[in-house]
Amino acid sequence: MRVTILMSIKPYFAEKILEGLKRFELRRKVGEIPERSRIVLYASSPMKAIIGEFTVGRVIEGDSNFVWEYVTRIPNSGVSVEDWPYIKGAKVALAIEVLSPRRFKRPLHLEEIRSMIPGFQPPLSYRRLRPGELLLKVINKIR
Repeated sequence: MRVTILMSIKPYFAEKILEGLKRFELRRKVGEIPERSRIVLYASSPMKAIIGEFTVGRVIEGDSNFVWEYVTRIPNSGVSVEDWPYIKGAKVALAIEVLSPRRFKRPLHLEEIRSMIPGFQPPLSYRRLRPGELLLKVINKIR
C-alpha cells in the first residue's frame, strides 16, 4: 500500500538526500513505512520548510546494531557516523532506502503552512498524511 509520510529531517541530511548522496535514511521505528511510499521532507530549523520528496525502496528493520551493520556494508550508502545517534540503542530501527529524490519547485515554509493550517506542528519524526488532508493537497500543488 502506497502512503504519503511527512518526515522531519535536519536540513543538512535533507540536502544530501535531494542531491542523491544519501541513499538510506535511518530512523527509530514509530510506525509502518511500506515500500513504494512517498516521503515528503520537512527540513527542520533553521530552514523550517517542506522542500522535496523521495520514494521508499527497501525498508530494513531490526535493532540498531543490525540496521547499522546492514547499511554500512553497502557501498555509497551515504550513511556516516553522524547518523548513528538517531538509532543508537533502539530496539527497533529502520533503514529506509531513498529512491528518486526530487526537490520541489519551491519550498513551502512553516509560516505559509500555518497561514493555511493554523496551529500546524511538524512531526518530531514522521507521520502519515491522510488522503484528502489539506496539507497533502498543498504539497501536491508545489511538486
